[in-house]
This record gives sequence, structure tokens and C-alpha cells, in this order.
Amino acid sequence: MSRTVLHIDASARHAGSVTRELSALTVARLNADTVLYRDLASALPQIDETWVNANFTPADQRDALQRDTLTLSDQLVDELRRADTIVIGTPVYNFSVPTSLKAWIDQVARAGETFRYTADGPEGLLTGKRAVVIIASGGTAVGSEIDFASGYLRHMLGFMGVTDVEIIAADKMALDAEAAQKSAEDAIAALAA
Repeated sequence: MSRTVLHIDASARHAGSVTRELSALTVARLNADTVLYRDLASALPQIDETWVNANFTPADQRDALQRDTLTLSDQLVDELRRADTIVIGTPVYNFSVPTSLKAWIDQVARAGETFRYTADGPEGLLTGKRAVVIIASGGTAVGSEIDFASGYLRHMLGFMGVTDVEIIAADKMALDAEAAQKSAEDAIAALAA
């Protein structure tokens, strides 16, 4: 069976980025047939009024500008749909995710595309997928009350239907970078391909 991984890097840094190194290690460990790669260092556009109006216009009623406005978002959603596994490498910036990753989420969390509203509440449409989220932080303990990154990512992925989410932390690197990275590498080595 062919397996596709969507690999997303959100660190603004390229050289010396722990999350880029660990996310690449994770993708290699998963041994996918196809890897789709999305580097968010060159920030995605923020959603604006034109985007929102286009998104809330039924697809068959969109004009050329609205279709053009949603082109990138459609591509990003298509990458998610094609993936069996999503690997996200992200640092913690100011206790949360980088703005580039938030912009990606804003582009892909779309009613009728990745979730829908039902009489019982929202329902994710990206079911049957797995996510591995690699998080590095200088001083924030992942899972602590001041970590607004891991819970947010778990929630947003689940909201879109991806409920099989594993968080791998290289946290509190300012205290012991070597131990934090080794712990993350060990967790990656233990991942089921």
C-alpha cells in the first residue's frame, strides 16, 4: 500500500533548527512512498476580507478573483487530503506556535473542506490520518500550563478530523539541549513506521 507523508516545517530558522532536524528524522523513520513538503519559513499570506468572502461564497458561485484568492488554500487542503500522515516540526515562539503555522491553519481549517457543521456540532472531514508533531522550546515544558502550542495543535488537527496525534517534545532546551534532543530522537526511533 502506498503511503504519503505531508512534511511541514514551521521554524523561521534553517541552519541550526532543532525542529527541522527532528522532523526530517521523523519523515525518514516513517519510510513513506511519497513525501509532500511545505516550508512555512516564507510566511503564507494572512487571511483577509477578500479571502473570507471568497471562502464563504459557494464554490459554484465564485468569480475569477475569488477562485484565484483561494488557489493557495485549495492546494494546502489538497496536500492534507492526499497525506496519510502529517509531520509538523514547530518551535514554540512566545509560548505558542509561530505565526507562519497559524497562517497555515487559517488557510486549511475551512468549513465544507476540512470540517463541516452538523446538528451535533462540527465534524472533521480528514479522518483516518495520523499526525506526528515535533515541538522544540527553549524554556517551556510541553504539556505545561504555559504551553499553548501542543494543545492548540492537537485541538485544531482533531477539529479537522485528525485525532491520532502524537506529540514529540524537545522541550526546555535552554536547560539541557543535549538531553532534550536525545529524548526526542529516542521517541522518534520508537515510532511505528
